[in-house]
Amino acid sequence: MSLLSDLVNLNLSDSTEKIIAEYIWIGGSGMDIRSKARTLSGPVSDPAKLPKWNYDGSSTGQAPGEDSEVILYPQAIFRDPFRRGNNILVICDTYTPAGEPIPTNKRCAAAKIFSHPDVVAEIPWYGLEQEYTLLQKDVKWPLGWPLGGYPGPQGPYYCGIGVDKAFGRDIVDAHYKACLYAGINISGINGEVMPGQWEFQVGPSVGISSGDELWAARYILERITEVAGVVLSFDPKPIQGDWNGAGAHTNYSTKSMRNEGGYEIIKKAIEKLGLRHKEHIAAYGEGNERRLTGRHETADINTFKWGVANRGASIRVGRDTEKEGKGYFEDRRPASNMDPYVVTSMIAETTIQWKP
Repeated sequence: MSLLSDLVNLNLSDSTEKIIAEYIWIGGSGMDIRSKARTLSGPVSDPAKLPKWNYDGSSTGQAPGEDSEVILYPQAIFRDPFRRGNNILVICDTYTPAGEPIPTNKRCAAAKIFSHPDVVAEIPWYGLEQEYTLLQKDVKWPLGWPLGGYPGPQGPYYCGIGVDKAFGRDIVDAHYKACLYAGINISGINGEVMPGQWEFQVGPSVGISSGDELWAARYILERITEVAGVVLSFDPKPIQGDWNGAGAHTNYSTKSMRNEGGYEIIKKAIEKLGLRHKEHIAAYGEGNERRLTGRHETADINTFKWGVANRGASIRVGRDTEKEGKGYFEDRRPASNMDPYVVTSMIAETTIQWKP
């Protein structure tokens, strides 16, 4: 008699050319990831060759019941680390039957910015640092924390090792390898300052692909925590008090910044970002005011400042960039629950297209 695990792990290529495509999209809250699967006649590597599909938008907060159909447009393909073989994950965005992007479709507007000739010429690179918190399922309290109580103060947990310092490493490592398998440009992981909190990095990725890859990585992480019986939280301040919040620091450079004399371009870009500070903050994640307090490695939400190697600044420039006179900078303002399509495209639009 086969075990359930045997059936889940069946290799379909032994008996059929058909594959399973998991269509993934973002629901009405802007952070709820949804997905459903369909059978295709054979392997596909080009999203343009995938069929469009639809779903009930009234059940995701994206359409009224009397006109509930929302259309999925396939945009990016990744290998499926859960089903493996030729099976795929498909990142989609969402449209009305008439072909108009629905209000929660942030990818469409981002793609327009990234396809502008001025932006294309600058080849914008992004490195996204996604922080997140693992919570115990029934009590929604961080993994490894005593029930109803607190662990020792912050200090030993950041990049820490040991049963009393690192909680959930099996989930983190499984996610790391699954992302590499999927073809996501994941560049690293580390334990964060608050126990039960971790970070992974995606990039450097060019333009719209950075958002596609981060959403795919978020989907894979939520599927892994589902298997592990742990709750995944992207709340920017999951525990009040003297504990670090969770951000999504966004590292950024353009071709001009990476070339000789790039440091002057970087300073001009940072000046532009300062002039539009309020607009960026408004788009950088819900509940960010609980995180950006001026403490715990943040700048105050109402203050814009930048500095070299300053983790208490809105924008941090690395020592290597200052020394070499070219490179990248880090926008430390985005919250862990930010939409990468919004943040990456907004940074490009402000620094490349916008004329103050």
